[in-house]
Amino acid sequence: MTKSVLPWLGFVLAIPAGVYGQTQAPAFEVASVKPAGPLNPMMVMSGQARIGMKVDGARVDIANWSLADLVRSAYRLKPYQVSGPDWVTRERYNIVAKLPDGATPEQVPEMLQRLLADRFKLTTHRETKEHAAYLLVAAKGGIKMKESSQDSAPPPPPPADSPMDHSRMGQLLADGPMGAMNMGPSPSGGMRLNAVQVSMEALCGMLSRFTDRPVVDQTGLKGSYNIRLDLSMDDIMNVAKSAGISAPGMARGGEMARHMGADGDTSGGSLFQSLNDMGLKLESKKAPIEIIVVDAAEKSPAEN
Repeated sequence: MTKSVLPWLGFVLAIPAGVYGQTQAPAFEVASVKPAGPLNPMMVMSGQARIGMKVDGARVDIANWSLADLVRSAYRLKPYQVSGPDWVTRERYNIVAKLPDGATPEQVPEMLQRLLADRFKLTTHRETKEHAAYLLVAAKGGIKMKESSQDSAPPPPPPADSPMDHSRMGQLLADGPMGAMNMGPSPSGGMRLNAVQVSMEALCGMLSRFTDRPVVDQTGLKGSYNIRLDLSMDDIMNVAKSAGISAPGMARGGEMARHMGADGDTSGGSLFQSLNDMGLKLESKKAPIEIIVVDAAEKSPAEN
C-alpha cells in the first residue's frame, strides 16, 4: 500500500510553496482555463495524469491544480497561508497560457494574479492571525545533519523491485520544493524521503504540509543539508487530506496531533523521530501569521 501512494505524494510535494515578493508583470497573451475534474490517484500512479506547473519557453502548463494551489503560487504563499471555502482545495483546473514577448518565468505569479481576477473573479483580503505553529529548533546534543557541498550527489534510487517509474518520479521531484531527492519504502513500513542541498526554509515549507500548521525556522542555520525523513502512514494521510486527495486503500484522518502528548511533546511518530535523529525538534507555539482569505471566486471560470 505504501508503494502505491508514492507517485501522488511526490506530486503533492512538487507543488511549490513560495515566499512574498512582487514585480510588475503583463497579462498572459492567451490562456485556456478548464475544469480538470476530481484527481484520480489510479491515473496518477499509472502516469496518465500529472499535477504541477511547467514553464517551457513561452508556454505555461498547469495541470490539476486547485484554486488554493493557484492562489499560493500567484501570491508566493506557504500552504497554510490560504483560507477559504472547502471547494477551493477540492475543485481542480488545467491552465495552458502563453507568455507575451519579453516576459520571463519569474513574472508568472503576477500574471496568475491577473488571470485569477479576470477568469475566476477572485477577491481576497489579507489578515494577520494568531496561529498554532511549530518552531524548528536544534535539539539537545546539537545538529547531526551533514552539510551538503555543491557537488553533493543525489541519494541512491529506490530498490530495483519498486513498481515506481523511476524516470517519471525523478523528473517530477527535480522541480520539487527542495534539492535533489527520491522516495522509497522505509523499513518501518511507511515511506523514506532522502534529499540533498536542503535549506532550513525549504525543510520548514515541506514539514508544514505534514503538520497542517506553520513551521517556522528558528535553527539559525544558513547552509544546505542532507536530510532523511521516515514518514508513517498517518503522515502520508495528512498530506493526502490537506491536498483533497483520497488515495486507494487509505482512510481519511490521522491528524499529526495524535503523535503528540498532552504536554506538547513531539517525540512520537516517525516524522518527529527523523527530526530528532537529525538533531532537530519542533516546539509548539502560537505565532502571528499573515494569510490571504478568499472572499469570493467562481467555481466555473470565465470562457477562454
